Amino acid sequence: MDIKRQAAVRTVSEIRLKPNLDDRGALIAVAGGVDVPFEIARCYFMYDVLGPRGGHAHRTTEQIVIAVAGWCRIRVSDGVATEEFVLDSPASGVYIGPMTWIEVPIFSPQAVVLVLASTHYDNKKVIRDWHEFLREKAALK
Repeated sequence: MDIKRQAAVRTVSEIRLKPNLDDRGALIAVAGGVDVPFEIARCYFMYDVLGPRGGHAHRTTEQIVIAVAGWCRIRVSDGVATEEFVLDSPASGVYIGPMTWIEVPIFSPQAVVLVLASTHYDNKKVIRDWHEFLREKAALK
């Protein structure tokens, strides 16, 4: 799969990462600009999650979300259409482009979810109100 080409076409797409397997187990390496369509500026992970996460959109940040242990359900919207994904393998994830509403309503017990981001965190570039998100999306058209 050509992740760069696919990501340019859609603001959300499934991605596959290539595991290196041998008799010791599996290893997945992720290189910015090679395995993902952006240079990685930040990574973070969520664990021991007690409730829903997300409920926001990033104005400029691109992200890859990967469940490295357990699973989670992720819901994304461009303001018109909504898609849901179940992330349950460290060898797959979801690319989320800028101006995409993100919700992660369900995590399995013991889930660990890794997020690779194209920018450093800036709260001023995050939209936390659905109606404001819809207004800003409409202004982009």
